[in-house]
Amino acid sequence: MNAAPIDKLAAFWNQRYAAEEFAYGIQPNDFLVSVMPQFVPGGSLLCLADGEGRNGVWLARQGFSVTSIDIAERGLDKASTLATRYGVSIQTRHADLATCDLGVEAWDAIVSIFLHLPKRVRQDLHRRCVAALRPGGLMVFEAYGTGQAGRGTGGPPEPQLLAAIDDLEQEFPGCQSLHRFVGLREVHEGRHHDGLGEVVQILAQKPGR
Repeated sequence: MNAAPIDKLAAFWNQRYAAEEFAYGIQPNDFLVSVMPQFVPGGSLLCLADGEGRNGVWLARQGFSVTSIDIAERGLDKASTLATRYGVSIQTRHADLATCDLGVEAWDAIVSIFLHLPKRVRQDLHRRCVAALRPGGLMVFEAYGTGQAGRGTGGPPEPQLLAAIDDLEQEFPGCQSLHRFVGLREVHEGRHHDGLGEVVQILAQKPGR
């Protein structure tokens, strides 16, 4: 991606997060809540495209060390404010996920919730995520699936940004699949994710030493 589309993308998300209200609410994602007990207690977690921090802050409240990364500075500012409201702290990092360095064996879990990217960008990001996970680390992914197009209950309007489960399962090389799901579920996360939608979910584990 060159600078112009990235600037446009950042402007879009900064505008979405400009209002005082939280665009996707302040409650954590249901799928994330369901898999959190499998995380290493007190582990280091990376939340991709964490926006206004609803997931990262909730994880910090559970005792994890959290870094939230996003392209929108306004989102990260609100994430820090939300953390202060709950008496916890998170690290925030302003970066473009298409190009940023995620580290090597740096995280006990990486969380990607409703992050929709072009297929090639997503594939490269997921390859870097596997490298960035510590042995035994977990990758948590939920997004809208290809059947979400036209539903009007959330997700991007561009069908090419919707993920297919068969593609996703190939994008975490060497990892064990602990959970896979594609199907309909009610999603109620602020006014932008509201209603019955088709989602894809992956929980994958990097082999331990």
